[in-house]
Amino acid sequence: MIRVKICGICDLEGARAAVEAGADLIGFHFCDSERRVSPEEAKAIVDELLVRPKIVGVFIDETPEEVRRVADYLDLDLVQLHGSEAPGFDAGRPAMKVLKVKDGDVPGAGEAGSWPDPIMLDTWSADQRGGTGRAWDWELARPLVESRQVFIAGGLQPGNVGEVVRELKPYGVDVSSGVEARVRVKDAAKVRAFVHAVRLAEAAG
Repeated sequence: MIRVKICGICDLEGARAAVEAGADLIGFHFCDSERRVSPEEAKAIVDELLVRPKIVGVFIDETPEEVRRVADYLDLDLVQLHGSEAPGFDAGRPAMKVLKVKDGDVPGAGEAGSWPDPIMLDTWSADQRGGTGRAWDWELARPLVESRQVFIAGGLQPGNVGEVVRELKPYGVDVSSGVEARVRVKDAAKVRAFVHAVRLAEAAG
């Protein structure tokens, strides 16, 4: 099954919308981001959920010790590393390294090979943050998708995620701005449409 991750959760309504739509993972930004929340805010949200999906914490160039502290506090299932972290980064939890696609240059097996599965491919931005909403030529990811567990991110939304799923069959897909009503506020209808599009495309083979 292709994993669906709804990232940039900022409030309980957004988290509930993701869970009710059937998202497998929800992500919280603990980094310099428009969607940043504190660990305490994230815990208050998670504690109110009747169903707990996998919880992901997004970090940029934080120390392993700080990432571990937040991960332990929230019992994170996965830490997502968006900065210049080096292979071997150990925060006591599974880590997903985000590799950036810049000017059509998709990181190859060599760069990705230093990191365990899963990995994520996302649009490069000058400040290293995700949530840009900018797409890239996802077809370029095919060689890596065929050999690794890869999450595709960057510019996905309900209208195009089905094509990505049908064509590439990635390990997972990740969305933040593509299902927002505005920054920090998820649109429940868009979240449902996104997850539905993934499942329809998946079922179609």
